[in-house]
Amino acid sequence: MSERAGGRGVRVLIADDQEIVRTGLSMILDAQPDIEVVATAPDGRRAVELARRLRPDVCLFDIRMPGTDGIEATRSLAGPDVADPLAVVVITTFDLDEYVYAALRAGARGFLLKNAGADMLAQAVHAAAGGDALIAPSVTARLLGAFARTGPAASAARPIEALTYREEQILAAVARGRTNVEISAELHISLSTVKTHIASLMAKLGARNRVEIAIWAYETGRVRS
Repeated sequence: MSERAGGRGVRVLIADDQEIVRTGLSMILDAQPDIEVVATAPDGRRAVELARRLRPDVCLFDIRMPGTDGIEATRSLAGPDVADPLAVVVITTFDLDEYVYAALRAGARGFLLKNAGADMLAQAVHAAAGGDALIAPSVTARLLGAFARTGPAASAARPIEALTYREEQILAAVARGRTNVEISAELHISLSTVKTHIASLMAKLGARNRVEIAIWAYETGRVRS
């Protein structure tokens, strides 16, 4: 485990049981001018301890780790019972539906495969730090759609207030994995307006983040994969 004091840009904690992977991810992210890896951990238990002490902007967790795995670590830091959740991006070698289901339900704000590349990794970290969600393009619609058909439907309750036409448009865009910047360009509205509508959607749907907004859209049939 390594730690460095100080702060610049987005502060990231990495957890992976393979030292070579931790080192590789650290090198990729530290090469970015506005990302700093503040700590690494070999397992979920240590990752949770470090995350609670350091409060990084983003936690990057492998799923398969000894003892406390990435899903349980995510739930401990970003689950529905966490008062002040951290942003977690789950990264794995395995493109398996059950991993994505578990990661999203545990509160993950992003899901990437380890072969996603440096650019996608940096994008996911920035998206998570900014309140966005980035899920690997290869899994977004397929897995969210499958999740809606097979996962628990508890979150598919009626909104506390009817959605506006614009909110329905943004709901559909979020469900298709669009970022705030992409939604702004597609709908020809300002970035601040997009953020306002997403905040309203979260309030109306009782969603904690945009991933839960996307799940709700699929569960209610608003968007189909």
